[in-house]
Amino acid sequence: MKSILAVLAAAAVANAHFTMQYIWNNGADGGHNNYIRIPPNNNPVTDVNSKDLTCNVNGLSGSNVQTTTIPAGATITFEWHQHDQRTGEDPISGGHKGPVQVYIAKAPSTAASFDGQGAVWTKIYSSGLLNPSSQQWATDVVNTNSGKHSVTIPSSLPAGEYLLRAEIIALHVAQSYPGAQFYIGCAQVKISGGGSANPPKISIPGTYKASDPGITVNIYNNLQSYTAPGGSVWSG
Repeated sequence: MKSILAVLAAAAVANAHFTMQYIWNNGADGGHNNYIRIPPNNNPVTDVNSKDLTCNVNGLSGSNVQTTTIPAGATITFEWHQHDQRTGEDPISGGHKGPVQVYIAKAPSTAASFDGQGAVWTKIYSSGLLNPSSQQWATDVVNTNSGKHSVTIPSSLPAGEYLLRAEIIALHVAQSYPGAQFYIGCAQVKISGGGSANPPKISIPGTYKASDPGITVNIYNNLQSYTAPGGSVWSG
């Protein structure tokens, strides 16, 4: 029965892909596709070794993308949708169950010229399986909240330009690899104020492995716990 449910889920959501389309700065809507490195389509990344895992397809440069200024300690909200508009449908499709994560990386110079390669990323948010009894996932909360999830930017981060990387991992066909679907959006921001923290850093790609239990996993087998890839959240 579990395998049948998995097949039906995969078929039902095969075309229900999505992208990050808005960022909000302390409650202010930044506008459609502003400050975001826009991929060519809404397809997911499935190869954990691909550079597309960093900031999605064609996401290694943001030369044509504006950079928005945010204060240290700001609340940034990311908003996702299946299609290129706010249509009222499920923003990311109810069948796409999985974790929601946010990383940040400081650019050596400008965010627009930063490719995000190497050990530069710090995880500042992660939410996964919220209720094993009801099998409620972080993605369910995003759908309930009209495609939105928020993170507080640690106030101890130094001032400067950064990439903000939001990630949703859809696990509906993740029983074998490649199966997990990585939906990635990178925004370009300039942090004002801030402190002098030097947080722990990982590489994306580089840290994620096909064998990670948060990447290759059967979510239709009465899953009671979930460990997202990428290690622990740094709170600042």
